[in-house]
Order: sequence, then structure tokens, then C-alpha cells
Amino acid sequence: MDLTTERLIVRDWSEDDAEAALAIYGTADVTRWLTPAMDRVTDAAAMRSVLQAWQQAQPNLVPPRGRWAVQRKEDGAVVGGLGIHLLPPYEEDLEISWQLHPDAWGEGYASEAARALIGWAFTQDTDELFAVARPANERAIATAKRLGMVWVGETEKYYGLRLQVYRIRHTDVV
Repeated sequence: MDLTTERLIVRDWSEDDAEAALAIYGTADVTRWLTPAMDRVTDAAAMRSVLQAWQQAQPNLVPPRGRWAVQRKEDGAVVGGLGIHLLPPYEEDLEISWQLHPDAWGEGYASEAARALIGWAFTQDTDELFAVARPANERAIATAKRLGMVWVGETEKYYGLRLQVYRIRHTDVV
């Protein structure tokens, strides 16, 4: 699945993306906000293994679930990642997530890429998506709001963390 926006391409991860992905998932400023909590990836070999696992899992996931790279059209740089996953503990609700390299923060890439992914997800027999964010993660909360997601409340139900929950329904974007 490749999605294209005005400035970005949302595409499958490749092992060739290991260095760019490490610059994202190896950065404490990014990993400290991830849900579920994820240790910082420490080197390119470890990142390559993570990408391989994501690639192997992708064909077995029921759409719209998956993980994708966010690539800037202008220069081909991978600036982030997106995902749609089942939220624990009941694995009924779908979570959309976004992670960007800190150098790409504030450019609107997360909103642009996530908006395209949401649009695609709603063509895949999906009625609603959730985003969860740690209460102090002001950037993620602002992005959820820019996407038109509405605040549902705060919970400790997901990942054993206190999280703000946002939702968007198919009818919100039609």
C-alpha cells in the first residue's frame, strides 16, 4: 500500500530504511512517548531486525493494520513512521500512531500522513480509529485534534499507562 499526499509518500518499510528508522526509533525524544513503551533501538543491526519483523508481519495483518514509512517527496528522506494496531487488552479497537524524527517536528508531516492513512483505513471496512497519548505529549495531542479526533477521556486500560484517548469515526470525515 502506497499513499501519496502533496509532500509525502506513505509506503511499506524496507530494510534499506534501517539508518533512517534508527534516527527515529533510536532517539530518546521519540521513544519516551511511544505506546506501548518501547526501548530505544540502539544500533542499525537491531533496527534492521525490527524492520524485518515488521515486514514479515505485514502480509498477515488484516487491513487496515500495519506499519509504514513516511517519506518526503522532495528529497526521498524517511522522516517518520505510521501504524495501525489493535489496542490491548481486548484487541477490538484500532489505534493509529505516528512517530517523526525530531527534525521533522512542526512541519505538519504527522497530520498530513495520518490524514491520508485515516482516509485509506476508512475504505477498509473500518468505522473508527483511536489515538492514545501520554498526557504530557502535547505534540501528539495537538496532532490528534488537527486530525479531527475528539477527546474520549483518560484511561489506564491500554498498555498499563495513563493515557489520553482520542477517536475519529468514519462519519467524521465523510
